Amino acid sequence: MSSFAARCGLQDAGHAQALQQASRLIASGGIELVRFAWCDLHGVLRGKTLVASAFERALQDGVGLVSTLLLKDSSDRTAYKVFEPGGTADLPGFGFAPNLLLLADPASFKQLPWTQSTGWVRGQPWFQDGTPVELDTRRVLQRALARLATAGYAMQCGLEVEFHIYKMEDTLAQLDPAQSAWPSPPPRVSLVHPGYNLLAEGWADLAEEPLRIVQHTAQALGLPLLSLEIELGPSQVEAVFDATDAMTAADNMVLFRNAVKHALRRAGYHATFMCRPPFPNIMSSGWHLHQSLVDARTGRNAFSREAPAPASTPAQAGHTLSDVGEHYLAGLLQHARGMTAFCTPTVNGYGRFRPNALAPQSVLWGRDNRGAMLRVVGGCGDAATRIENRIGEPAANPYLYLASQVHAGLDGMERQLRAPAATDAPYGGGGEQLPTSLHEALEALRADVSLGAAFGDNFIRYFTRIKQCEQQRFDEAADKDEFQRREYFSRI
Repeated sequence: MSSFAARCGLQDAGHAQALQQASRLIASGGIELVRFAWCDLHGVLRGKTLVASAFERALQDGVGLVSTLLLKDSSDRTAYKVFEPGGTADLPGFGFAPNLLLLADPASFKQLPWTQSTGWVRGQPWFQDGTPVELDTRRVLQRALARLATAGYAMQCGLEVEFHIYKMEDTLAQLDPAQSAWPSPPPRVSLVHPGYNLLAEGWADLAEEPLRIVQHTAQALGLPLLSLEIELGPSQVEAVFDATDAMTAADNMVLFRNAVKHALRRAGYHATFMCRPPFPNIMSSGWHLHQSLVDARTGRNAFSREAPAPASTPAQAGHTLSDVGEHYLAGLLQHARGMTAFCTPTVNGYGRFRPNALAPQSVLWGRDNRGAMLRVVGGCGDAATRIENRIGEPAANPYLYLASQVHAGLDGMERQLRAPAATDAPYGGGGEQLPTSLHEALEALRADVSLGAAFGDNFIRYFTRIKQCEQQRFDEAADKDEFQRREYFSRI
């Protein structure tokens, strides 16, 4: 009888070779446990830990995973009534909380640097009949990239990720059974640097210990880390990564967030990727996504042009971007409001969109302008020409963030949309305003017919329902700050 992985079409020569290589690494590295991980709707890793002797069988037969994990809101409450008739009518296969099977990619095997004798693999869920779970967010990006490949292009992404690191003073409230709640209270923390001294070498020295942990963890996992920087806010830092293909960039972001939180916690630090930590004096964190397309045949940057378009001015996109680049830029602008819920998916993140804060407020693009939503970087003849989207928060699900860019950009390319003139006053009141709340962003997503068709109506209904549960609980919370402390600071 063939294995479950074979019935799913995953067993080929490459899979067999990767499995043999991972098995050798487990044996030679003294691996005792292997974590089978999966990224949920909120960008958080979940999964099961198996003993090493069960690794090969699990690669063949899968690991059981309760299907309600796909139906959780950000507090871990199930947003669908799975035990009531019709409760999952629009989600076939999820009624009564059956098991899904998690099949891991042996090529993703890594030995975790912050804990002893433990390996890690990335998996994706399948139904027990061997059909893929299309709601899985990594599959959403796979479909988007396949659509892009059909058009003859591949996507390159570079990541700039701001986040906060705090020193844990005690975890009494968080771990006290008498104070246990859903969600739990966060630990009590102090700063690792006092902030308001951007890129200060003195603050980098003050925060060297946790930054070294971040560095060593990222490099041990093979992530393409370029720099670690002191940001403006108290205890705020930034990690910058070299460009990779889009799927690798998304996988790296998921792994980086998870690894940094675990490694720092072991050393007595608390890392958070929530946009605005719950303290009076903070600076919002963003996730700036640098993106370009490359010609799938030649590998050439499809956004770059050798000379400005005839009769163009510096305010016009064609002065720097190719026609493909301008169409893609125009598509991002066209669908900016609709994509916002994927780029900034928490209630907390909307406090970032404020004037003169190096964060966008309006649907505008600018030439090397950090106040605009889209920043065009590069020039004629520059192979690194790219578009930086500054709309994202570091808590975003990477697969959905990147997929929204692909679908929006492709729509601009297919319709050959033209971009308006670049802004020189990003906070001057021009352009359509970005959503100011998660609720408004979800309404904008529902109203974006083209983006909805690209993601699929079923996925849009699923995503908006779960995120609306989060918004509703926030609206009903008597203490909004306490809600965000528990919902985000404690967990993201």
